Amino acid sequence: MAYIGKTPTPAALTASDITDGIITSAKIADATIATSDIADSAVTKAKTSGVTSDMFRNIIINGSMDIAQRGTSSSGITSDGYYTVDRFLVENGSFGTWTQTQEADAPTGQGYYNSLKMDCTTAQGSPSSSSILCVGQSVEGFMLQPIKQGTANAESTTLSFWHKHTKTGTNIVELLDADNSNAVSGSYTQSSSDTWEKATITFPANTSGTYGNDNARSLRIRFIMGAGTDYTSGTLATTWQTSITNANRYAGQVNNADSTSNNFIITGVQYEVGTSASDFEFLPVDINLKRCQRYCHVVGYSPDGRNFSKEANVGMYYTATGFYANIFFQTPMRSTPSASVQGGSDAGRVFSNGSSKTSAAVGLDGASASNMSFAISTSSATSGHCGTFNWNGAGHYCICSAEL
Repeated sequence: MAYIGKTPTPAALTASDITDGIITSAKIADATIATSDIADSAVTKAKTSGVTSDMFRNIIINGSMDIAQRGTSSSGITSDGYYTVDRFLVENGSFGTWTQTQEADAPTGQGYYNSLKMDCTTAQGSPSSSSILCVGQSVEGFMLQPIKQGTANAESTTLSFWHKHTKTGTNIVELLDADNSNAVSGSYTQSSSDTWEKATITFPANTSGTYGNDNARSLRIRFIMGAGTDYTSGTLATTWQTSITNANRYAGQVNNADSTSNNFIITGVQYEVGTSASDFEFLPVDINLKRCQRYCHVVGYSPDGRNFSKEANVGMYYTATGFYANIFFQTPMRSTPSASVQGGSDAGRVFSNGSSKTSAAVGLDGASASNMSFAISTSSATSGHCGTFNWNGAGHYCICSAEL
């Protein structure tokens, strides 16, 4: 610009020089404001009013390892099963003996308190070629629809977690598509023995095969701890295998079962849509518990001390020696659960018509995703009389399971 007379001294434009409403979004060209143009602390909470956060972005349930309804310790693990920390399944194909605990051990200053620990108590240094050892989580199809798998708009996904393993070296995480028999693997490294380290693995989008929009198992996320040569003799498949070659699934995997000194510990597990890891999504304990109870609901004097429905479960004597009590789940379960009564035949007592009778047997009469009916045998009472069923105390409970 040309000036008549003396050129004015340049002066920086400040926010107070701009009238409210002068600069609109239409006047700002796309991509003209970069992150580097915004001063530190310039964006405050007040200035983001109306911007919604991406709640429940973590597809993993109980990734902070805080819920353990079945108990905090289980030893002598030689087979598949759910043992302590909710939603995490052990798969052990003749790969040593283990103790699993919910451990009060976590990376400092990250907000975690608990972790899942696998402690090798009987080593397996020479596993069979077809053996696999892993811990992981299965995910139902309802939870996976934002990935848009099997479409042209399929999304990449990212898994992040903290690990603390005794054995250093390479470990594998596998995504196994249970609906379409596809698989992809990623690797991470434990650099220093028994030290908390963070891993982030991004998996490519898969445009082949959709996840079912239902409550069945669609995806298995597996942290491999050891594998036989049938699974390790090839080249790691870091792109989706639509026709799985087993040799390429876990190539490079170390054997975490080769010494009784070995521990395998993880926490802060998060699986989300996108190509980068966001901060871990901490949920309130009540929300976290309810999400776990969709798959496992413990009633009675539960090992974790929450003791749901331990008393006053209303029912009636259908026969003189057969009392039937109904329990409604606090959270509807994924599907009709199975029931495993713990504590023996005298697991509870029936209070009816001013008397108390110890159970001779407690079994499942019927169930749905919302409630369960127990059949309790006692000594003779009066058919048609109402009463309540109380569990007998510590060690007496029922595990209602609708796990995948």
